[in-house]
Amino acid sequence: MENLEKLKIKLKNIEEFLKMELIALRVGRATPALVENILVDYYGAKTSLKLLASISAPEPRLLIIEPWDKNAIIAIEKAIISSNLGLNPIVDKNLIRINVPSLTEERRNSLIKIIGAKLEEVKVRCRTARDEAIKEIADLFSAKKITEDEKFEIKEKIQELINATNKNLENITKLKEKEIKEE
Repeated sequence: MENLEKLKIKLKNIEEFLKMELIALRVGRATPALVENILVDYYGAKTSLKLLASISAPEPRLLIIEPWDKNAIIAIEKAIISSNLGLNPIVDKNLIRINVPSLTEERRNSLIKIIGAKLEEVKVRCRTARDEAIKEIADLFSAKKITEDEKFEIKEKIQELINATNKNLENITKLKEKEIKEE
């Protein structure tokens, strides 16, 4: 049914969103994904760092950011400092170096709380998607396009999709928590 397919796509997008959000959480290793989505105030417009600079990780604990516009270095530095990632950028002529320190126990606990908040955020998105799908089914039933039996059958399938997605989301966050604890 078309409604179920739309819901599947929405739920898959929610899972991908969570994965991308968790990649950006620092776990003690330098990775361009750590900073690439930081928004920089570039000539009055909020611009993603990956659009302003080349980002590389030549060593496991070092990030190098090389802006294409050298005048953006100060704005990039400010954005990194204010990003709440606990990173200290060092401006070195035409590039920025970031040494990624090991995680402290306090920072690990903080990251685990952030993961919990992100999980709750995506679960709310799932519930919203479920509610929209159920409303569409109710509208179809009201318009006499489906029978009552079909309505209940589709509602059950919707709930099965939501349950499976919630389980996937919890597994994704558990893996990230494990990674943070072991780092």
